[in-house]
Amino acid sequence: MRIMGLDFGSKTIGVAVSDALFLTAQGVKTIRRSSREIEELGELLKEYEVSEIVIGYPKNMNGTLGPRCALTDEFVDRLRAEFGLPVERWDERLSTVAAQRTLLEADVSRGKRKQVIDKMAAVFILQGYLDRRHARNIPN
Repeated sequence: MRIMGLDFGSKTIGVAVSDALFLTAQGVKTIRRSSREIEELGELLKEYEVSEIVIGYPKNMNGTLGPRCALTDEFVDRLRAEFGLPVERWDERLSTVAAQRTLLEADVSRGKRKQVIDKMAAVFILQGYLDRRHARNIPN
């Protein structure tokens, strides 16, 4: 079993999955938002034998809930209803900034960064969640 991390955006959904020991997050793909997005996520959930989903929660920098939080909450409800899995919200403040910085430091071209930024943000979201689980010794 694995945990899936999602960076839920208005145009795309970045997807990452954990390893089987819940130690590391790996980027999987970026899904274009469409009528097929739930179907595509379902395929990935089966392929990676996912038992839990973590989704980035776009709080404002001061900790208040921004307008994107309501859209994320609706998507969380949809995921729970469709797949019957636990879905955790994870504070994603600065995850995209961290992903952007990592790609810049790796000297990835602007065009390539645009293609992978959401997937990288999903990795940062999931890795933060996994690190907290590990620090709290939550069993697998």
